[in-house]
Amino acid sequence: MMQWILPVVFVLAGLLAGIIAEKFFFKKLKTFVLKTKLPGSEIIFLSLHRMTFIWFVLAGFSAAVLSAPIKPDIATVLHKIVTIVILYSVTIVLARLTAGFVNLFITRSEGVSASLISNIAKTAVFVLGSLILLQTVGVEITPIITTLGISGLAVGLALKDTLENLFAGFYLLISKQVRTGDYVKLADSHEGYVIDISWRNTTIRELSNNVIIVPNCKLSSAIFINYHLPVKEITLTLNVGVDYESDLEQVETVTVEVAKEVMAEIAPELIANEPYIRFHSFGDFSIDFTLYMRVNEFFDQRIGRHLFIKKLHKRYQQEGIKIPFPARELFIPENAAKVGQ
Repeated sequence: MMQWILPVVFVLAGLLAGIIAEKFFFKKLKTFVLKTKLPGSEIIFLSLHRMTFIWFVLAGFSAAVLSAPIKPDIATVLHKIVTIVILYSVTIVLARLTAGFVNLFITRSEGVSASLISNIAKTAVFVLGSLILLQTVGVEITPIITTLGISGLAVGLALKDTLENLFAGFYLLISKQVRTGDYVKLADSHEGYVIDISWRNTTIRELSNNVIIVPNCKLSSAIFINYHLPVKEITLTLNVGVDYESDLEQVETVTVEVAKEVMAEIAPELIANEPYIRFHSFGDFSIDFTLYMRVNEFFDQRIGRHLFIKKLHKRYQQEGIKIPFPARELFIPENAAKVGQ
């Protein structure tokens, strides 16, 4: 019985060391490093979450196996189990790190990220790690690779739709026709922000916060408008009409001044692109013109239109400029009135 005391001590020591490392040292180190705001530090600590505890427990268990009075063949099996668990945990950490840093790189270079690329990178690390694990425990991986190659055609035929969506997702990302963060409008009038491009679907969030799921193959062949291409900035257009007795020079000056005030509030960095108006028609009740004003992106059209109408209405009242409303004058001949009587 005494000979089992040391193995039990090793197991308990590994368990205790894992708890202390995870709850105290790892937590304090994470808080300190995150305060320094080192690039990628959050990804590293998220990847190592719970792993320090597992590794200390495995170290204690491995030491217990070495010191325990057990048969060599049983010790070999236990060592293989420990090796498998360690390699699998390392594979998980590497997969997390790969996905995290791929997302970080794409976000910094393109300004956006998509789960498709990070998931592919994570899957590649898992496959490679699994092959290394099998090779380590003595399993011959060459027949496995050959079998996978031969069965690839059959799997491809069985998963035709899935692979079609996968490659369509790659096409969308590589061609940069649509990216996460872009505002798009589909041919069937659905519109919203692209929030993710996965291996199968593209997820679009409407302004009402509803979510539209579009298969990648459908989106790659669809007709849609991307309001963020070639740039996010967009021109807000607004039709206005003024009374026929208005001084059009004054109307143009006042309207442009109001538009500049609105741009100073919502898009000060675009103020170099001065707003302008163009008169285009003599309407039934008014002389009509269109205002052209730049805003940062598609969604800003709403607040821009809201502020412009409020400010323009107030300014027109101050300047005495009238915005006519529809009116009709009816002329009734005398004989028609007599017939009616």
